[in-house]
Amino acid sequence: MDTEEFQLPRSRMANERLHAMIPGGAHTYAKGDDQWPENLAPVISHGSGAHVWDIDGNRYIEYGSGLRSVSLGHAHPRVLEAVRRELDRGSNFVRPSIVEVEAAERFLATVPTAEMVKFAKNGSDVTTAAVRLARAVTGRPRVAICGDHPFFSVDDWFIGTTPMSAGIPAATTELTVAFPYGDLAATQELLTRYQDEIACLILEPAGHTEPPPGYLAGLRELADRHGCVLIFDEMITGLRWSEAGAQGLYGVVPDLSTFGKALGNGFAVSALAGRRQLMEWGGLRHSGDRVFLLSTTHGAETHSLAAATAVQTTYAEEGITAQLHALGERLAAGVRAAAAGMGVGDHVVVRGRASNLVFATLDENRQPSQQYRTLFLRQLLAGGVLAPSFVVSSALGDADIDRTVDVVAQACAVYRKALDAADPTPWLAGRPVKPVFRRLA
Repeated sequence: MDTEEFQLPRSRMANERLHAMIPGGAHTYAKGDDQWPENLAPVISHGSGAHVWDIDGNRYIEYGSGLRSVSLGHAHPRVLEAVRRELDRGSNFVRPSIVEVEAAERFLATVPTAEMVKFAKNGSDVTTAAVRLARAVTGRPRVAICGDHPFFSVDDWFIGTTPMSAGIPAATTELTVAFPYGDLAATQELLTRYQDEIACLILEPAGHTEPPPGYLAGLRELADRHGCVLIFDEMITGLRWSEAGAQGLYGVVPDLSTFGKALGNGFAVSALAGRRQLMEWGGLRHSGDRVFLLSTTHGAETHSLAAATAVQTTYAEEGITAQLHALGERLAAGVRAAAAGMGVGDHVVVRGRASNLVFATLDENRQPSQQYRTLFLRQLLAGGVLAPSFVVSSALGDADIDRTVDVVAQACAVYRKALDAADPTPWLAGRPVKPVFRRLA
């Protein structure tokens, strides 16, 4: 379909209704309509497998489903069966459910490098709990975050370091310092500069590039030498890198780690896991000061924990991680070939691990461009591909990948025209998409 003919009138009206009642028009800033071309932000009706339908009646092949959370595809039958078994049995009680026992056993069998686990609803719940625990255990105030990683928590200790720091006291932000990924010498210098002040190092163990050889083991040694807690944020790497996350793949064991996203296949569940010696500080079987680790009303909802158990079982029995890598490799090869064939191989660039692909849109100077991203997204949408990234789910089939590559090729043909004109503006039909983290709306 020509992009000039592609319109979403019902979605446009629904977005106006969303903004009238919900700040930002969405419950996650990354889902905001400012992340999409103007007036082309689909509002979803439903999804099945790797496909979603908007309220205008369009069907899309979907990537990055649920901000990477729906890795098995929408309405996965095995997950839904587990959830349905619990729905008629009650979801929340005045005492723990046996489902909590079963979910913890399943998790610790999946991630054997962890000795204890506690569940919550959101990634921010568990990363903040990990930071609080590290501060309690070490008696130190400062948090060292990997400055190359985009997001850790909605809470003040992290958001205060972003351009959206309004409402956060400077005294809080000053307690968070940053280290660069892959640079052990710089991290050593930071730990020395703030000797005996840094409670923890928190990072995603891997991102768009593989860890340099020896890097994670070097961080483990630095944390031990300086007496701080090593925390792996495995929200993205958990299950997608291996069933046991990046720590299982690379063989470096953190003190604490946090999981979410793929864990529930769209159901709300996250996990804080780690060494018993640390985790017990948040329990009842020790003689020291109590740590308010995690205490959430809905953290142990039975249907969400049943979903997590079913997801992990499915990964183990069906080899889902390997499937994600195979699908991603097929997609990456196809997109790169399509871009090269249209003469934009240096401008539409696929990056990342095969199970977690993203794309960069570069201008005529090979610099990241929101304008060219807008052009690219418009063309994908008109071709029936909803892709803020190229993160795959296991529900994708070969036909979906082939269709996506065809649409990408068509988009790259337009991209080439814009590069030749040295101006993508005629193909934008409105304002460019915007970065999530910016100071002004």
